[in-house]
Amino acid sequence: MRVPLMRIESSPSLPQSADVVVIGGGIVGTCAAYYLAMRGVNVALVEKGFIGAEQSSRNWGWCRQQNRDARELPMATRSLDLWEAMAGEIGESVGFQRCGLLYLSNNEAEIAGWAKWRDFARTVGVTTHMLSSEQAAERGRATGRQWLGGVFSPSDGIADTQRAAPVIARGIMKFGGTVHQQCAARGIETAAGRVSGVVTEKGTIKTPIVVMAGGAWASSFCHQLGMRFPQSSVRYSILAVEQGAEGIPDALHTARVSITKRGSGGHTLAISGRASVDPTAQNIRFGKTFLPMFLRRWRSLRPGTLEGVRNGHESLRRWRLDEETPMERNRVLDPRPDMSLIHETHRRAVELLPGLKEAKVSASWAGYIDSTPDGVPAIGEMPGLPGFVLAAGFSGHGFGIGPGAGHLIADLITGRKPIVDEQDYRPERLEGSAWGKVAAF
Repeated sequence: MRVPLMRIESSPSLPQSADVVVIGGGIVGTCAAYYLAMRGVNVALVEKGFIGAEQSSRNWGWCRQQNRDARELPMATRSLDLWEAMAGEIGESVGFQRCGLLYLSNNEAEIAGWAKWRDFARTVGVTTHMLSSEQAAERGRATGRQWLGGVFSPSDGIADTQRAAPVIARGIMKFGGTVHQQCAARGIETAAGRVSGVVTEKGTIKTPIVVMAGGAWASSFCHQLGMRFPQSSVRYSILAVEQGAEGIPDALHTARVSITKRGSGGHTLAISGRASVDPTAQNIRFGKTFLPMFLRRWRSLRPGTLEGVRNGHESLRRWRLDEETPMERNRVLDPRPDMSLIHETHRRAVELLPGLKEAKVSASWAGYIDSTPDGVPAIGEMPGLPGFVLAAGFSGHGFGIGPGAGHLIADLITGRKPIVDEQDYRPERLEGSAWGKVAAF
């Protein structure tokens, strides 16, 4: 596994029963289990590999409101407060800081789009500052360039992708829940038309409620239950460099390249939106549904390879509950990075920020960003199977809004007032056409 990741110990034994079982140890699954455990719910989290090993440790680490779709913005705002509170609750840092996010541009249309979002953000109490050419040059002085303009969102921030999900998983155990790594969920048991248990490779946990937070694996899991969840993923390639460069903003985005400071002191480098579409049976099945999104983003996407088939996360095959499943054959979804894109990203970063020239590349990796047709996650009980709660399709936004999503899931399960309005996230909205519904920002 190429991506740096903090490892934690699992709970000693698998429980025979639980009030809730959460499947998937990424940021969304760990946050859901965390907020359930904080409320005294007997919750068990099962993860086929290691906590945070897939997309939750492979992203930029941005926790932002800036340029969020209107449907996600309330959750993004609430998530920032939740991120800030976690260190005090758990007694251990998740590496969160409100460092502000800086966007720089020489494109008038791009700047106009940011200004339009700023005007919208004001109506919901979110502060973001448009920057003049002089202000942009000052904030971006590490580039040594003049800029037409930019935007700075002071209350946004970053968290440490290497440690966030593992630390939150420790919080689950601190508040009485259990965490089980190397324990794949193979399927669901039902009784009287509703969930009655989760079958894992290590035994069955009796439970009336299960949360499916399996990231890029969620649709294939739903397929085993006869449920249609339109989900497609793209393969994204990123690299990290060692510490040494000084004066670089903690979080900087330009059209050419984006840079984020890591908890180690180094930096993550990426090109926003650039990804490979690996053909799989699943994305062919949902191809028509995702056509509007792909048409909108065709300039950033490139044809992929058979990497998706090799990894097995988008299979339409059915598996038996008493035999090894694809999740056990591939504990961690660790696709090969596109090395041509890695080299291009590094070249662009050094060109933009000469201070990075002497910083050695420490790691490169890829991950699958799973998406829904409209770019907004599906959160809620799936029609047709009471007790089966879906939390997937976070479309590259899951890390930043993970705490808010986890809190909302806990609210829905425990019957509390939802932290945000859940209507825009309900899975049944995906039964209609995606035309005209793609996220606006």
